[in-house]
Amino acid sequence: MVLTTAFMLVEAGVGFWTRSLALVADAGHMLADSGALALALIAQRIATRPRTERSTYGYRRAEVLAAFANGMVLAGVAVLVLKEASERYFSPVAIRGGPMLGTAVTGLVLNLVVAALLMRGQRDSINVRAAFAHVMSDALGSVAAILAGVAIVTLGWTRADSVLAVFIAAIVAWSGFRVLKETAGILLESAPPHVDVGEVERTIRQTPGVADVHDLHVWRISERFDSLTAHVVLARGEHGTEVCRRVADALCDVHGLTHVTIQPEAPPPDSVVAVRSSRDGRALGPAR
Repeated sequence: MVLTTAFMLVEAGVGFWTRSLALVADAGHMLADSGALALALIAQRIATRPRTERSTYGYRRAEVLAAFANGMVLAGVAVLVLKEASERYFSPVAIRGGPMLGTAVTGLVLNLVVAALLMRGQRDSINVRAAFAHVMSDALGSVAAILAGVAIVTLGWTRADSVLAVFIAAIVAWSGFRVLKETAGILLESAPPHVDVGEVERTIRQTPGVADVHDLHVWRISERFDSLTAHVVLARGEHGTEVCRRVADALCDVHGLTHVTIQPEAPPPDSVVAVRSSRDGRALGPAR
């Protein structure tokens, strides 16, 4: 976070001095990166807090909320860059290509260093993955700024700055869309993308002792914390505790679901029950 913030200030200053929109756009992206890393750090600390009587799941979703906020910031940055790039394309300005090119190369090196630091953690946390997406898209933005600088220095084509700024904006927008799609799915209680709910239902139905299943819900609390609840109707003669254990074991073995809550329900009574009635010890025949 310190590395990204420090260079963001340098890149923004050089961008305004050289009048390079690509550099300013990349600096804006790095500002979003700094915010993403700060949010990731804060959210990670909050997520480790123990659960309370009011927050029975704890604060695991703090990381998801931070990632969602990062996605919104990325989308906003993309819109601003696109607006400025369109204006610059039709009204080009003189750009100092040499300093712009040197700054862009330095920015690429810094982004690759930060990405290497985040690479291992991004596999296990949607929060770190969102920050990693920021940094990698910013590295592509630095590549675009380098290409713009080369075009300006060698060909004198100043509009390359606006054209490559649009490319940077597209990268930023795509990164934001991916993060928003994943985090919105979690916040809306959607089933995890790797879980086939139809297959989960079949697994439950095929478990010995299960006659039927309903009210099946699968959702994600946070990264690597998937939950399931279901009501299972017991087959006749089956014990609820034993059937619930079988269902839980099957869901763990087949689908990797470990945080499950199964509610057993007794089988429905027969709609018609035959009985015999008597009077004074004499059988009067079957009655209903």
